[in-house]
Amino acid sequence: MGKLQSKFSIHTTKYRADGSMGEVGPAQADPQHSPAHSDAVTAVAALNPDLCVSGARDKSVALCSWRSGAVLQRFTGHQREVTKVTSAPGSSRVFSASRDKTAMMWELQGTPGPSQCFAAHDLVVTGLAASPDASQLCTGSRDNTVCKWDTETGQCLRRAITFRNLVTHLCWVPGESYVIQSSEDKTVRLWDLRQLEVAHSFPAKQHIQTCCDVSPDGRLCLSTSSGTAGEGCEATLWDLRQTRSHVCEYRGHFQTTTSGVFLPWGPVLTPSIATASLDSTVKVWDRDTAACLATLYLDGAGPLSSLAACDSSTLLCATSNSGIHVLQLRDGVEPGLEEVAVL
Repeated sequence: MGKLQSKFSIHTTKYRADGSMGEVGPAQADPQHSPAHSDAVTAVAALNPDLCVSGARDKSVALCSWRSGAVLQRFTGHQREVTKVTSAPGSSRVFSASRDKTAMMWELQGTPGPSQCFAAHDLVVTGLAASPDASQLCTGSRDNTVCKWDTETGQCLRRAITFRNLVTHLCWVPGESYVIQSSEDKTVRLWDLRQLEVAHSFPAKQHIQTCCDVSPDGRLCLSTSSGTAGEGCEATLWDLRQTRSHVCEYRGHFQTTTSGVFLPWGPVLTPSIATASLDSTVKVWDRDTAACLATLYLDGAGPLSSLAACDSSTLLCATSNSGIHVLQLRDGVEPGLEEVAVL
């Protein structure tokens, strides 16, 4: 594991921000790492400072160095495909959700087995969010329920059911006792975890909301939409302080947008977001103007399932066919996005 290899069977197509095609050909100089998983990667999350955690159809959770490519630890215990992974910044714990109807907690540098199992859902667990100190966990499912857990005891503290609320994603609001949740009922909800009640529901969109993220300052929320042939497929920016309507939309994908993340502020770009889609493209957008700054087509990668921002210039993209792609944002007159490695 972790041995660098020459890239094979992967071609990248670079697009300019306006969508016109640039150079096409094999990425011969880009290093590829040994695969982190043996099947489709379904979720990836960045850890501090240079680690990532991922889950896959092979039922395992992997801890990797995205810089060196080394698989540092592999966790096994789920009986079916892993659907989500997450962690709390600076914590020694990582969490996963699965089609086996459970969520699990794993200790870094611990045993390969779970240190806690959270079982209260009747269907696949599709939402997962950890509190900043990793003492609490929030899970959501296609069974219309959201649960709040004590991670020390494994006890389910509260359970809420909302009619037609098929959860697709959960994200903890930094510094707050709130969680953002996206749903197949086309709605984005803000949950107050103190009593596990819906504090606000944003106006419903026209399509299923597939994913959500919260800005590092806790002021803005991003959600992504399903769609086909360019109908729907957008990402939407919401202001958590003024919750009557959305701020702006980001349109340009041609199939369901599966993931969207805020990029940490840094010197490379203006405040930006990134999105990934079933159309095998990753796009970077100016957060405030909704202008598309860069597009990268991952030829042969298949549907893209998950994005994670490592820093202001590095993205990780989980794919169905070719592992986890490490992407680098390039500054300049025309900002670019290029693949630098595959895990």
